[in-house]
Amino acid sequence: MNYAVIMAGGAGKRLWPLSRRNRPKQIIELLEDQSLLEHSVRRIADVFAPENILIVTNQEYAAEVRRHLPELPPENVIGEPIGRDTANAIGLAAVLLSQRDPDGAMAVFSADQVIEPVEPLHDAIRLGLQFLEQKPDALFTFGIKAAYAHTGYGYLKQGEASEELPEGVFRVEAFTEKPNRNTAGAYIRTGNYCWNSGMFLWKTKTILRQLDRCLPHNYERLMAIGEAWNGPNRNRVIAEEFPDLEKISIDYAVMEKAAEVYMCRLDCHWLDVGSFQVLAETKGQRDDTGNQTTPGTLAHYIHSGNNIVISDVKEHLIALVNVEDLIVVHTEDATLICHRDETERLKPLIEQLNQKGLERFT
Repeated sequence: MNYAVIMAGGAGKRLWPLSRRNRPKQIIELLEDQSLLEHSVRRIADVFAPENILIVTNQEYAAEVRRHLPELPPENVIGEPIGRDTANAIGLAAVLLSQRDPDGAMAVFSADQVIEPVEPLHDAIRLGLQFLEQKPDALFTFGIKAAYAHTGYGYLKQGEASEELPEGVFRVEAFTEKPNRNTAGAYIRTGNYCWNSGMFLWKTKTILRQLDRCLPHNYERLMAIGEAWNGPNRNRVIAEEFPDLEKISIDYAVMEKAAEVYMCRLDCHWLDVGSFQVLAETKGQRDDTGNQTTPGTLAHYIHSGNNIVISDVKEHLIALVNVEDLIVVHTEDATLICHRDETERLKPLIEQLNQKGLERFT
């Protein structure tokens, strides 16, 4: 059987105050009256049955995610007591899926992404599933055809075509971290590099074997959680074991160390919605002076340019006069005003609000 796992545990701090602790970015309507999570589930609905789609999220959000996605069985929403990065979110899902179907295949997606159109993704998933039947020990990923020299994404170096591999499948020669602009430009010119999509496909038993090899400390604890999952001690065991896991991404933990890593190219519009700049590019409207305003936001500009203005309060007017390069985000109880290049300061801002007893705003 084929299963899909959608990782939806991020707090979305770079989208504060739209995204909050009790209203994470995955479940607020950011995309044409759809949330990112709804968008993620529905774009794979033609490939995976609802009962075979799992969501891994923060324990705080689990009940809300279940209400948000009534088409999924409630037990398919898995709550982590604390974030321990993608290796452990994937590992927990793999342990639980191995109990359902030891020989199953597992696709991994992120709730933070926009992928359009969906047909190339469906074709790529089917190609990967067919490849796993031929090579069940493989780890398979999807390289996004790079539209430009982006410095905020990791890259995959694609190997040469081989008669030993199906058409469209290549070895991954290297994983590279976010490059500077000159390096990113050099990657694009070679034609051998793709953006790292953070989407994966493998046999469940294969990724568990890799986790056992690369992260034995974590693997043992994940297996202990799995053994207790269907019993009365589930909550106690996960509360004891999960915080002790090494926090690490699946790329660092496994993908960069494994030998049998393969990919196909995915030619589509792909965005990782992790900032207001990307959100504005995804759904915003741009005027002649570079101001971007999301649908439903009422804004007026005088001698102002290159600003991003977002409001989730209908009929609330935001007016900008003689300002440039700002982000203005308005909600019912909090308003953010910052320079476009200073959004990395939002995380420490949230920490300061918590320290000052203003948790209700975070």
